[in-house]
Amino acid sequence: MTLFRLDNTAARHVFLDRHQLSEAPQGSSEGAELLALIHKLGFVQIDSINTVARAHDLILFSRKRRYRQKHLTRLYETGEALFEHWTHDAAVIPMAFYPWWHMRRTRDAAKLRKQWKNWRRDGFEAKFDAVLERIGAEGPLSSADVGAGEKRGSGGWWDWHPSKTALEYLWRSGALSVVGRDAFRKRYDLAERVIDESLRAHQPDEAETVDWCCREAMTRLGFATHGELAAFWAHITPAEAKVWCDAALARGDIIWVEIEGCDGTYRKALAPADLPDISPPKPPGIMRMLSPFDPALRDRKRAERLFGFDYRIEIFVPEAKRKYGYYVFPVMQGDRIVARVDVKAHRDKDLLHVRALWPEPGVRWSKSRARAFEAEAARLTRIAGVTNVTWAADWLKQ
Repeated sequence: MTLFRLDNTAARHVFLDRHQLSEAPQGSSEGAELLALIHKLGFVQIDSINTVARAHDLILFSRKRRYRQKHLTRLYETGEALFEHWTHDAAVIPMAFYPWWHMRRTRDAAKLRKQWKNWRRDGFEAKFDAVLERIGAEGPLSSADVGAGEKRGSGGWWDWHPSKTALEYLWRSGALSVVGRDAFRKRYDLAERVIDESLRAHQPDEAETVDWCCREAMTRLGFATHGELAAFWAHITPAEAKVWCDAALARGDIIWVEIEGCDGTYRKALAPADLPDISPPKPPGIMRMLSPFDPALRDRKRAERLFGFDYRIEIFVPEAKRKYGYYVFPVMQGDRIVARVDVKAHRDKDLLHVRALWPEPGVRWSKSRARAFEAEAARLTRIAGVTNVTWAADWLKQ
């Protein structure tokens, strides 16, 4: 049987279109428009590192240049549009998806109770009632408000005191909901006061959840293996996704395709049955600095296959052994990753400092490309909260 083939350029266009990078980053970035963007992405990962801007802010800014941090805060904390939970990591998620996290919350309830006991967090289960009663009486609380006098273990930042562990467990398993953050510290409230009763009452079973996860992941990926479908929301196992794929193939909902990598080789994948009829737009030639946690780059193996982009975050690599820098940002232009850049906002000095930029192999850093990056650096000041841009004398690493 001859399979439908996507060459590498077409594959990148499909993939970038599904990740909302095929349109000029224009238009409103508030309210319903911002929620629609997050809905199309599926979720936006939250991260605390603020070298230029936090990951969630940079993800949204790269797609909507009018976006500012207050727009997400307003949507998240003052309305009923978003909730926070886990996919592969902490994320903000459209509230309409809340019922589809029921299975995740149920599975987390069993898994985390066992895991966290093994991580020397004994005693957190005894704090459940006290934590729930206090939040019920006082309203939203953070970990700083509970657990006075409780000792942490010796395991580092993740070795929480028992009441903090109780808060996290009750959130992950569904009794509590995160309602905002202060200095990036979560504030928790009773889920019954935050989540609409109709959403809490809708509890899809495992088969319904697997079906939803696979269909929605396929929509947002454009093409995928069963393992990639499972990894998208990180709710289900590859085995569960494989069963869904077999059934969807039998129904004719999905088809086998071949996707060309940047090295010219083809790899089989699954795709919606209408993929051969779709002609995605060519991404605009604008330059965008992306978060290392951008949804288009989160799957490092896919990024390497499609774009030839081999990326590793070097936060935990000793400085002397780093190849690039502490927190280096990918730079996209059109449908290519053209560079990676080490840049940092110094808010006390009101400046964004470009330390070094490395063009990707095979990319010539022409005058026009340099001007495009200078324009992008100037735009980044808006989300970084500074005014000026400075450049190291030897910033271009040709």
